[in-house]
Amino acid sequence: MIDLTESAREHFSRLIEQQQVDGLGIRLRAVSPGTPRGDCQLEFCEPHELRGDEWEVDCGDFSLYIESDSVPFLDGAHVDYSRDATGGQLSIRAPRLRGAPPEEGASIVERVRYVIDAEVNPQLASHGGRVTLREVTADGIVVLQFGGGCHGCGMVDVTLRDGIEGTLRSRVPEITGVRDATDHESGDQPYYARKAG
Repeated sequence: MIDLTESAREHFSRLIEQQQVDGLGIRLRAVSPGTPRGDCQLEFCEPHELRGDEWEVDCGDFSLYIESDSVPFLDGAHVDYSRDATGGQLSIRAPRLRGAPPEEGASIVERVRYVIDAEVNPQLASHGGRVTLREVTADGIVVLQFGGGCHGCGMVDVTLRDGIEGTLRSRVPEITGVRDATDHESGDQPYYARKAG
């Protein structure tokens, strides 16, 4: 499951002791698992904050709780704490956290989803935007739905044509085109306002 070194246990133990809260534990979850943006989040948690489906690792004087949805991505993780001149460094190595690109022979849909999660959405996130895959048609057209700051944005056509379509077509050559299925008139917080008329 999870390998928690003795130095990491001692580090967490010290932190929990400083909080002076009965039953306080540490919760570990995967953020954006299965994508290149995958990361880990650690936080204190009190017993009443637990959902009840977490995996519990008994660490002696405290418990480490792993959110059930995160278990497949954190299985085999190594948590360590190393002291240095500035205090110390906590490190978590989770080989399954970021997933891997789809294997050879994966469907067009799997490959398009991976490119969207790994490359397109991290770029759109800088403008508070995102895109989701609605479908890939039988003739290879990728149909997308924009959200967040891209929903109603005045630059969405440029983003689609010069950014997303080029990226998708270079990574998944079977794609014949990319289309936007978003009703941009209903966007209420666009990154760039659309011109009237």
